[in-house]
Amino acid sequence: MSARPEPAARADGSGRAPALKLVQPPLVSFTGVQKSYDGSSLVVRDLDLEIRRGEFLTLLGPSGSGKTTTLMMLAGFESPTQGEISLAGTPITRTPPHKRNFGMVFQNYALFPHMTVEQNVAYPLTVRKVPREEQKKKVAQALESVRLGPLGSRYPAQLSGGQQQRVALARALVFEPQLVLMDEPLGALDKQLREHMQVELKELHRQLGLTFVYVTHDQSEALTMSDRVAVFNDGAIQQIDRVDRLYETPSNRFVASFVGDSTLLEGVVTGSSGSGCIVGLPNGVRVSGVNVNGAQPGDRVVCCIRPERVELTGVLNQANTFEATVVDVLYFGDHLRLRCTVPGQPEAMVKLPLGRHEVPSLGETVFLYAAEEHLRIYL
Repeated sequence: MSARPEPAARADGSGRAPALKLVQPPLVSFTGVQKSYDGSSLVVRDLDLEIRRGEFLTLLGPSGSGKTTTLMMLAGFESPTQGEISLAGTPITRTPPHKRNFGMVFQNYALFPHMTVEQNVAYPLTVRKVPREEQKKKVAQALESVRLGPLGSRYPAQLSGGQQQRVALARALVFEPQLVLMDEPLGALDKQLREHMQVELKELHRQLGLTFVYVTHDQSEALTMSDRVAVFNDGAIQQIDRVDRLYETPSNRFVASFVGDSTLLEGVVTGSSGSGCIVGLPNGVRVSGVNVNGAQPGDRVVCCIRPERVELTGVLNQANTFEATVVDVLYFGDHLRLRCTVPGQPEAMVKLPLGRHEVPSLGETVFLYAAEEHLRIYL
């Protein structure tokens, strides 16, 4: 499928034909895809998804949300109950996995213990009957790309967990696939190594320019590495967006609570305020914020604000200010977190940069301010 020319918004007045903007077609398309294992309940429902060439797309969600099933259908290990999956415009729904030519990296590495690192990486080339001399060249390049060049003669048992994961990644890259699929590949690593591997994966993606599709339930992992994130829940995508927009402007209550920390205030809409609305809290305080889902007067809603956007203030009578009691002070190295109770509300969290505020004592009453533009209101 060729790129579609899209006319510029307006001519430049020079008399020449307007410039054309090329819109790249997606590499992968899911159209109306559903998956059921028992014929009744849907694990994935009405999925429409486009994966762009060269992007790092993460499928993020809790267990049972449909993200792994979506990846397995793309890999060909599961078949959709309904709908179509296309690669570069060609349907692949009934194409077996070995003919899709995708690289795959699993959480458990899936390395052959009786083979050396070089033999493990060469395996996809061997089954494709690539000549031996070409195999050696490609294996050397793949190992060099993951910085394992000197370890080719070792066996998996002689490697650390991070090194084994690099071998699995090199094996997925060695045959130059159009698409690299990763299912929780860093889940078995400890925190420090996992964070190190996140940086390495992101850099490798930038260098190679391949399309990565990555599955995780770890929100920080998704935000760290991805160009875009698709948030799954109950078999459907709740929001797919750039990581900054996903964090700053969640499209519904689930995304706001699942991606990042949030301070939540429950109340009832009492009126409108410009493009937003006013919410009455159980303690009589009124706050205003961005009306995300079209809440109307009388609707029960949740007001959401990120803990780093909550400010300590010495004034109670200003707009969007409410009283809280400090129940814990947590030290995180670069900032403090205050756990607070608000009458009639779930627990509130406040992030404070070190050195900018006098640290409140346990049991102290504080006044918290949530700016209207940062307070998002969800049905």
